[in-house]
Amino acid sequence: MSKTIKTRKGLDIKLVGEANKTIVDIPLSSTYTLSPLDFHGLTPKMLVKEGETVKVGSPVFCNKYSPEIKFVSPVSGTIKSIVRGQKRRILDVIISSDSKQESIEPVDVSSENIKETFLNGGLWPMIKQRPIDVVADINKMPKAIFISAFDSSPLAIDYDYSLQNDAENFQKGIDALSKLSSCKIYLTLSSDTPSTSFFNNINGVEINKIDGKHPSGNVGTQIHHISPINKGEIVWTVSPQDVAIIGKYFSTGIYNAQKIIALTGSEVKKPHYCRVIGSCNLSDIISGNYSKDNDVRIISGNALTGIAKKSTGYLGYYHNQITILPEGNNYKFFLTKGWLSPGFGSFSNSRLYPSFLTPNKKYRLDTNTNGEERAFVVTGEMEKVFPFDILPMHLVKAAITKDIDGMENLGIYEVAPEDFALCEFVCTSKINIQEIIREGLDLIAEECM
Repeated sequence: MSKTIKTRKGLDIKLVGEANKTIVDIPLSSTYTLSPLDFHGLTPKMLVKEGETVKVGSPVFCNKYSPEIKFVSPVSGTIKSIVRGQKRRILDVIISSDSKQESIEPVDVSSENIKETFLNGGLWPMIKQRPIDVVADINKMPKAIFISAFDSSPLAIDYDYSLQNDAENFQKGIDALSKLSSCKIYLTLSSDTPSTSFFNNINGVEINKIDGKHPSGNVGTQIHHISPINKGEIVWTVSPQDVAIIGKYFSTGIYNAQKIIALTGSEVKKPHYCRVIGSCNLSDIISGNYSKDNDVRIISGNALTGIAKKSTGYLGYYHNQITILPEGNNYKFFLTKGWLSPGFGSFSNSRLYPSFLTPNKKYRLDTNTNGEERAFVVTGEMEKVFPFDILPMHLVKAAITKDIDGMENLGIYEVAPEDFALCEFVCTSKINIQEIIREGLDLIAEECM
C-alpha cells in the first residue's frame, strides 16, 4: 500500500547555478576511465593489459574476491594506461576511445539465468546494497529494492526531465530487476512530482511520495520511513539513470552507458544538461564554460557529497551531476565577510544572520569551512537536519571510538555517508563526519558481516 511521508527535519541549500532545461550533446571524449576508486571496498583483478583493444561492454577488471562481478568498458578503443598508487594499488584504467564505438556481440537477454546476464553484461555494479553502501553481494538477496525518482541535494538533476525520453527503457529496467529478485520494488517520488510524469505510470513497483527538505531525496531517508533495515537484512538501491541503462541492455543486448547529466554551479557561465557517455573526461564538458578568473572547485557529483576533481579529471561512475563552486581560499576581513559581518549575503541554518528573512534567496557559496577543526561538542544542530529516528551525535561518537556495540544499537545498519552530509555541513566542530561514518561502516563490514 502506497503512502505519503512528511519529513519535518532537513535543510534545503539554495545555490546559484541551476541547470537550464536544454540538452547539449557532448562529442566523444578522447579518453575515458574505469576507476576502482568509484566502487568502495573493491579489490580489482585486471582482465586486460596496457595496449590491448577493447570494445563497448568488454570486461576490463573484476572483483578479485567475487570474480563474477565484471566492470566493463563504456567505449571501444585501447587501454592507454593503468594508473597505480602506493603498493601498486590500481587507481584508474584510462581508455583511449576510437571513432568506431564497436560493441561486443549482442547478448540473448531472453535467457532464464537473468542473474548471469546482469553479471556478464557489466550491469551488476549499478546495484548497491544497504547496509555498508557498496556494490551488492551476489550471494545475498534483498528484502526490497529502492529507487528514488528525485534528488533533493543542491542544484540536483531533474530525473523527470533527463529521463523523459527513456520511459520505455525505465520500465524494461524495472521488469529486469523484478525478475532478478522476487522482492518488492519501491519507487519514491517527490510530493511535487507533476501528475504528467511518466514515473506515475510505471508498473511493477509500489509508488510512495515523500514531502520534505533535503535529504528527503536520499534513498536512506526513504528506506528508514518505508521499510527500515534490521541487522541481517539487505536492501538494494539503484539510480533512475542506471535503471534506464539496464532497460536499454535488455532491449538491445548491448551495453550503452550514455546518460544525461547536469552541469551546475555559480561559476558555470551557462548551466545546462549534457548527453554524455559515463566516466567521460570533464574537460570536454566544462571547457570554456566556467570562470577561470577565480579559483574554483570542480566537483563530480553534488556540493555535499561529490568528489573534487581536476579539470582534466573524469566523471564518477555513480554521478549524474557536475558542480563548479568558488574555492573560497581567500582571506575574509572579519568586519565585512568574516565572523563579525552583518551577514546579509551569508547563509545560515540558524537565525544568526538576517538571511533567514529571505528563505527563497539563492546564494553563491564557496567551499571555505569558515573555521578550523575544534572540539566535538553537543550543539543540537545535527538533530535539526537529520530526519531519522537515530541520534546522529551519539552514532558519530560511537564511530569515532570504534564502539561496535554502540554503532549497532544506534542504527549504523540504516545509514550511509551521504545521509550525514547535512550534519557535516552544519557541524560547528568542522569534522569530516561522512569520512567517520564510512570508517565505521567498514569496521562493521569487517567484524559483523
